[in-house]
Amino acid sequence: MNGSPHTVSDVMSHTVVAVGRDAPFKEIVRLIEQWKVSALPVLEGEGRVVGVVSEADLLPKEEFRDSDPDRFVQRRRLPDLAKAGALTAGELMSTPAVTVHADAPVAQAARIMAQRKVKRLPVVSREGLLEGIVSRVDLLKVFLRTDEELAQEVRREVVAPLFPAPLEPVEVEVSDGVVTLTGRIRDTSLVPVVARAVRAVEGVVDVTFHLANGSSGEPR
Repeated sequence: MNGSPHTVSDVMSHTVVAVGRDAPFKEIVRLIEQWKVSALPVLEGEGRVVGVVSEADLLPKEEFRDSDPDRFVQRRRLPDLAKAGALTAGELMSTPAVTVHADAPVAQAARIMAQRKVKRLPVVSREGLLEGIVSRVDLLKVFLRTDEELAQEVRREVVAPLFPAPLEPVEVEVSDGVVTLTGRIRDTSLVPVVARAVRAVEGVVDVTFHLANGSSGEPR
């Protein structure tokens, strides 16, 4: 992976398995098993995403297959009971679909997944047309960047602007994604700012400091 992937388009999969509203239950199960995915976008028209059908949407049919729920369960599990009787993607799907735009930051996609408790997000255009899919494992691709790539970006984007050489020589070393900054700086109050900037670099696991005040020489 070359450069820093800042947006969903850098990590998403362009090959997407999707279904229409009329896709039957067994066809949905077959596609999920065949493609080893946890959910399928549901499309209509020229490819507009109108919902998502997931494994969780399919399970009520098995859960309630031979049961006769009492009134309390019926009231509490009404949506699941409706899905237990569903036959098509249109009846099964969760709607509106939780989606993300291709130009959204990777961190935004991660927040949406965490907040909405989903494993995959359809990637859509501004018109709502399907462009790809991004999964949890896709978002982790940023951590495959090499230590040297990370070091170069930290030097270029963080160290060079904040600690101009040779006035404040700060060395950057990266090991397994952990960035270590070593040197002497004039203003140690900048350390929290630097920490935030380094952690914002895609693929950085953590940051540590061995920085001393340029005037007193006392480590901070």
